[in-house]
Formats: sequence, structure tokens, C-alpha cells
Amino acid sequence: MTTLAETVEIPDSGIPGKAGRISRSQIDDFRRDGVICLRGRFDIEWLDKLSLGMEKNFNDPGPYATRYTRPGDPGGFYDDYCNWQRNTEYREFLYRSPAAEIAGKLMQSNSARIYHEHVLVKEPGTREETPWHHDMPYYGVDGDQACSIWLPLDPVPANACPEFVAGSHRTGVLYYPRFFSSGENYLQGIHGFEPVPDIDAHRASYPIVSWALEPGDCIAFHMRTLHGAPSTIGSTSKRRGFSTRWIGDDARFASRPWQTSPPFPEVNLFHGDEMAHPSFPVLWSDGAP
Repeated sequence: MTTLAETVEIPDSGIPGKAGRISRSQIDDFRRDGVICLRGRFDIEWLDKLSLGMEKNFNDPGPYATRYTRPGDPGGFYDDYCNWQRNTEYREFLYRSPAAEIAGKLMQSNSARIYHEHVLVKEPGTREETPWHHDMPYYGVDGDQACSIWLPLDPVPANACPEFVAGSHRTGVLYYPRFFSSGENYLQGIHGFEPVPDIDAHRASYPIVSWALEPGDCIAFHMRTLHGAPSTIGSTSKRRGFSTRWIGDDARFASRPWQTSPPFPEVNLFHGDEMAHPSFPVLWSDGAP
């Protein structure tokens, strides 16, 4: 398995991705709300390519693949990550699609490094809900320039779309990461972390946003924005999501009290180091010196 991005050859896809056009108002919305829906940003060819890559991925899962649905239960909720260096379709998307530029501009960073890719699938009729959480405490990274792009490969009705608490990234609070299988916290009693509040019990008190999405639409959100996802009970199609996690100029390596997810065993950085490592190549730059 290839581990260093510098050794990976990227074949010419021949697919001209749409320019990562981002307006001042979209940057302001992202900064204020920590989440934004972008319409029609990815050509159907990219979705087809990722669909092929995802099929290959789950026919040959990586070491971190997980199935959350118990045997015998309806539907299926499963995921995998950190496969882009062995998956041609994922690799082409990261290097050639508009994703890196979109993330870099929303973060207001001079560059965008890939942190990792993450594929999550819920089959029709899946009961499991994705618990409310935010991503940064799972990761070995801190910083304000931190953006995920969730790109669905299927139409997503509003009642099956991931939900976000607008503005939650600005509170300064870090919440304990939670196991997707049980909703339990990784640990308890750690200074600097709090339990995720019971959002579902007090939904009217939170500015919760979600969207109906068509192929080519995506959601970009800050790594500190609280979010969760409903079941797919009543849905007739899969909800396949291809997520890319991006970090900018101010990102620094962070040690956590738990094993990070992904763990990145090959990364030998120290707390506070810049994220300059072959596992996190710069895939977009604005050309500034």
C-alpha cells in the first residue's frame, strides 16, 4: 500500500471540474454559520467516478472499515476512510476536482491540505441515526482553518439530510467524541472537553439547518460545527456520502487523550507542529508567496 503522497502518480482524468467559485457572501456565511450548502458544484462525471471508486473500496475494504448496523437489523450503516492513496478514483477527485479550491477559499487560507477522505453509506431503511458530534476532537489537528465537504452521490431529501447547528463552531467548546455505534463518549472527566448537549430533546432551542440535495450539490462545514444525521427509514435509495476533510495554513498537530480517528500511525509530529507531512499534501494554493 502506498503511504507517501509524493510517490503517487495521478492519471489524467480528462474531466474539467467546475471552478471553485466562492463569493464574499458565501465566505461570510461559512464564517458565521460554520456550514453552507453549495449547489451544482460537481459535474456528474465526478459523481460517477466516485461511485466506481466507492464500489471498489467496499469490495476491498481498508483496515478502518466499520459496519454499525447489527446483523439481522434492516438496512445498513457502514463507512471507511484513508483509502485515497490506493484508490485511483478517490485520488483523481482529490487532485483534480474543485474540492480543494472550494475548501481553501471558504477557510480563507493560502493553501488547502487534504487531511483525509471518508465515505459513509446508509442503505434504505436503516434505523441507526448518526449521533450529534463535531469532528475536530476525533482528529489529531487543531486550528480555525478546517473544513469538510460532504458530497452526496445520490439525491437526498430534506428528511434524510445531515443536520447542523449553525454557529456552533464559534462557541469555543470542544465536545467529547462519541462512538457512532452506541453514542457513548470516548472518555469522561478530561479537562477541556464537555459532553455533547441533548440537542434532540431541545431542538427548538437550536438553529438546526439542513437541505434537500440534488446530484452535484454539497455541504461544506467547519470541523467544530455540531452535526448529526437521521435514519433512512422510509427512504427508497441509498445515502452515499463522500467526505473530504481539509486543513489550512493555521492547522497544527494535536495530541489527544484517546486514539485519534483516523489514527495516522505513520505521522510522527508533535503537539503544535505544522501539518507538514506527506500524508497531508497541499492540493491547492492561491499562488501567494
